[in-house]
Amino acid sequence: MIHSPSTDTRGIVRPARQLLGIMLVVALSACDGSPLRTLHRVQFARALFSDHDHVADFRNMRALFPVQEIPASTAPAALAAAAVPHELPATFTDGTTTLDTAGFLASTDTTGLLVIKNDVVVYERYWRGQTAQTQTIAWSVSKSFVSALIGIAVADGKIESIEAPVTRYVPSLAGSAYDGVRIKDVLQMSSGARWSEDYTDPNSDVNRFGKSLALGRPLDELARGLKREFPPGTYHRYNTMDTQVLGMVLRAATGDTLSHYLSTQLWQPLGMQDPAYYLTDRTGVEFAAGGLNASLRDYAKLGLLFAHQGRWNGRQLIPAAWVHDSVTPDAPQLMPGKRATSVETWGYGYQWWVPATDGAYSAVGIFNQFVYVDPAQQLVIAKASANHAYGTGHGDDETTDHETAHIALFRAISDSLRR
Repeated sequence: MIHSPSTDTRGIVRPARQLLGIMLVVALSACDGSPLRTLHRVQFARALFSDHDHVADFRNMRALFPVQEIPASTAPAALAAAAVPHELPATFTDGTTTLDTAGFLASTDTTGLLVIKNDVVVYERYWRGQTAQTQTIAWSVSKSFVSALIGIAVADGKIESIEAPVTRYVPSLAGSAYDGVRIKDVLQMSSGARWSEDYTDPNSDVNRFGKSLALGRPLDELARGLKREFPPGTYHRYNTMDTQVLGMVLRAATGDTLSHYLSTQLWQPLGMQDPAYYLTDRTGVEFAAGGLNASLRDYAKLGLLFAHQGRWNGRQLIPAAWVHDSVTPDAPQLMPGKRATSVETWGYGYQWWVPATDGAYSAVGIFNQFVYVDPAQQLVIAKASANHAYGTGHGDDETTDHETAHIALFRAISDSLRR
């Protein structure tokens, strides 16, 4: 398990089952004049963590929220495919438990699974009406894209250094928990900001953030009111607002929207095959921490870029040093394993999870979204899911959330490809 019973670390917002749902019903009805769209948003909000089938919702988020479009690359790069697809291992072991692979994929409502070995697609399959072109929400896999953009902005001189304080670029955060905090500390979710994940409290930070998202209010506002709990750079606490602050830094430093900067710096040069979009607030500001929607193949290309140390078709899109630093915990509170300076057991880099010390790392989103990279094996695995049971257990319940089990599956797939 990766976080304490009172938190939901790789997600964006886990609403209180009924209380927040009722608030969202009222809020969304007031925000949207379309009765059908309002109905869909109400149903989505009320059932988000209630053992509900969200497959259709996750591939049609634009029906619920305002969005910013990201066009497909003008020079799409197709992924090469193996002549004979690889067969997944029939079973895999998670700790002492042996699981049936097909049953596990079905029980976690998998909608797409893509396995790339040595730049060749060796397995690709879609379920539940999804296709290779379907746009599906990344949830917190979005965070790893934001991290990559920070690295590009530093390389281009748009951001002086990640040692610089976020308030150099976003002075409106002066007096908040982020006042004087290094960009690096925010990247590593060690900002020290007090952040409540108490879903039974309607006034908690996460519930206030949920209400802001539902109402379309400016997503940046909540950051300005946060107070400090720990000295920056000393305690790792997964905090979705940290990524929203990184989005604020990017917009200020580049003078660009997050969507357009992603388009020019990654979507176009990586040859992304499909259009994408970000969920936004009412003002058009992107939900940086969890709002990216794209096809599974295009998510996988971020993993491929990292597997190749930031280099793509002879061009260094992200500095190799940034790729290394992004997936290398470098402070006590970030190391894999139990430690007093974090509620997590997985390690953490710059918006990437490092589950163990085997060199593999992963972008992870709620409901079991993954971009898993094992650079030593030149292996990338991307998975889209809508796990209906996610978040219905007590805290980070592996009997419902299945995040460590996914890492075990990915390792089993890696082992099967070595034979």
